[in-house]
Amino acid sequence: MQIEPKPDACRVPTQRKLLACPHCDLLQFEVDLAQHHDAHCARCDAPLYRGTRARLDWMIALTLGSAILFLVSNLFPIAVLKMAGAYNTTTLAGTVLALHHQGRPIVAALMLITAILIPACELGAMIYMLIPLRAGRIAPGVPVCFRFVRAAHPWSMTEVCLLGVLVTLAKLSDMAIIIPGIALWAFAGMIALFAALRASFSVRDFWAWIDALRCAPSTDSGV
Repeated sequence: MQIEPKPDACRVPTQRKLLACPHCDLLQFEVDLAQHHDAHCARCDAPLYRGTRARLDWMIALTLGSAILFLVSNLFPIAVLKMAGAYNTTTLAGTVLALHHQGRPIVAALMLITAILIPACELGAMIYMLIPLRAGRIAPGVPVCFRFVRAAHPWSMTEVCLLGVLVTLAKLSDMAIIIPGIALWAFAGMIALFAALRASFSVRDFWAWIDALRCAPSTDSGV
């Protein structure tokens, strides 16, 4: 939930912000919280926000680590199949092409979008927003980029893709010798780091960092 700062927010540092509960629309003042503590609505007890979860450096490290593992998982083979002395390998993109050639274009398109394109765009958007923020600048178009990340997040289904790959390899183990490739381990690691990134990312903290840069006295703030 994005809260637009009032025009005099930078001139009155002690001004308390008002929050609207997303469930019952009750307006209430924002209070400071200890790390990992929750703020709940006074009327309906719905969760409003959490205290500071992670530092910006930690979030950038998780994002870059996820991006590196994502590249590895797409450039190297998922597994090696040995059958009757012959070896066969495939990548995630190769799996999409194989599904298309087998007459399953819808399944191939879903895998391409939910397991490759959307995670890549989401990671790219996070890097685009966080790296300039670490350098003391605000990247152009941050609100649009932020809304894209929030809208695309439910469609990122890397966990489902990994589960499908594991089930397929388990079924093929009766017919061939399966040797897990580096991409399979990288894909699993990327999912773990991405989950940690999602858990540590705080919308409230993110916009607080943006507001701090907007209110900074420096004229070279990238706004």
